[in-house]
Amino acid sequence: MKPAQFDYAVPTTVEEAARLLAESNGDGKIIAGGQSLMPMINFRLVKPSILIDVNRIAGLNRIELVGKRVRIGATVRHHQTASDPLIAKHLPVVHDAMQHVAHVTVRNRGTFCGSVAHADPAAEMPMVTRFLDGTIIALSIRGERRIPAADFFVGSLVNSLEPDEMVLAVEIDVMPDEAGWGFEEFAKRHGDFALAAFAATLRMDNGRARDVRIGMMGVGEVPLRLPEVEEILEETQLTQGVLQAVAEKLNDILTPNTDIHASADYRRHLSGVLAKRALRSAWVRAGGRNEATNG
Repeated sequence: MKPAQFDYAVPTTVEEAARLLAESNGDGKIIAGGQSLMPMINFRLVKPSILIDVNRIAGLNRIELVGKRVRIGATVRHHQTASDPLIAKHLPVVHDAMQHVAHVTVRNRGTFCGSVAHADPAAEMPMVTRFLDGTIIALSIRGERRIPAADFFVGSLVNSLEPDEMVLAVEIDVMPDEAGWGFEEFAKRHGDFALAAFAATLRMDNGRARDVRIGMMGVGEVPLRLPEVEEILEETQLTQGVLQAVAEKLNDILTPNTDIHASADYRRHLSGVLAKRALRSAWVRAGGRNEATNG
């Protein structure tokens, strides 16, 4: 397909990018990697009047530790996130999730923040940002706005950005050093969008799970954090009975779509399988014994 005509600008400061976006009166689009945006433009699903390329803005390609938060800039590529030592040390569940992202060409161009802004409910970046209670830093000519991930994802491919706002960075709290984590995803081929994925983090305290966080993707219109499942696990030992209770709760509360890739029933069943695997990994990494999942 051939895209509709558009202008192209390459600002060198975030202030210039924000001004250009404001002047477009809602018809402009920010581009960094373009792995989702360009196919949509080529199919004329979107028809921007101007593309504002932020790749030449200094400093947006950094992953930094800011206090107790990891800050991921707007032009940080998937491959950079997947291999960054700060991510591996402070957000190991994110490091694991990034190993499932797309294929080499997409990983080399696509960006973490761009994927978050795209808000695909079957993509890893929105999911980890949501379930780890990340914050999206948005910029406009009015200044910066900090948007909790819980408020950012509105629907499938829909976020809460204003038309004149761009994503400047995503910030995520570091995980406690003693936290265990697990991430399990199933796709028909490596790099494809997941049919379902399950992530968990937890601490161990006197042989019981504490500070449990549970997230899922591919099973709803937005990336999910699941407090109903967290309640089952909090202050318990990870027995087979607890794992089965988690699987049954997922079957009750999830409302996935049926599409050409899988039925809703299959996705619910798959969610339970992935949950058990991820929770076992998190339990062991937090210091639990393998035998604890057998009784």
